Amino acid sequence: MKRLCVFCGSSTGARPEYAAAARELGAAIAARGLELVYGGGSVGLMGILADAVLERGGRVTGVIPRALATRELLHTGLSDLHVVATMHERKALMAELAGAFVALPGGLGTFEELCEVLTWAQLGIHAKPCALLNACGYYDPLLALLDRAVEEGFVRAQHRALLIAGPDVGRLLARLESFRPPERLEKWLDLRET
Repeated sequence: MKRLCVFCGSSTGARPEYAAAARELGAAIAARGLELVYGGGSVGLMGILADAVLERGGRVTGVIPRALATRELLHTGLSDLHVVATMHERKALMAELAGAFVALPGGLGTFEELCEVLTWAQLGIHAKPCALLNACGYYDPLLALLDRAVEEGFVRAQHRALLIAGPDVGRLLARLESFRPPERLEKWLDLRET
C-alpha cells in the first residue's frame, strides 16, 4: 500500500472531532510515507486532510472533475492534480491510483464512493482493502445496516468482512496494511486470473 485513497466531506460537519480526525489521518499518512489520493478539493474535510499531509512534507494527488475545478473548490497546492471530465472518470482514476480506501465522515458522495469500491471488492474487480474511520461513531448506523443485511441474507458474511472500521487512526492503518481478502474471495480472484 503506497497510496491511500480517502473519501470525505466537502463540509466540516457539525462536530469539531471530524476535522480533528481528518488532520490526524493526514498526519499519519505523511508519517508512514504514504501518498494521499483524494477528490482534489480545498474545502471541508477534504481540504483539512490534504493540508495535513502537505504540511508534513507528504505527497497529495487530487482528482477532480472539470465542473468542480473552480477557484473556490480546487486545491491549488497539491503535489499532483488530475482534472477529468466526469465523476465516473474521477472515481475510476482514484481507484486505479490507490492501494487501499478509507472513508472519513461525509455525505452522499462519500457514501456512494465507499459503496462502489466495496462492491468492486465483493465482485473481485479489485482486492484492495476498504475502511471507515468511524469518528464519533458517525458510521455506526451504516455498520448496523450492513450487519442487518447479513442477517437478512442480502450480504454474505465474507463480503461484510471486506469493510474494516474503527475510530483509531493508527490501528485502522495497521489493519489496512495487514489486510488479506477472505479465503473464499481470494480463491475466486485466483480463478479469474487463470
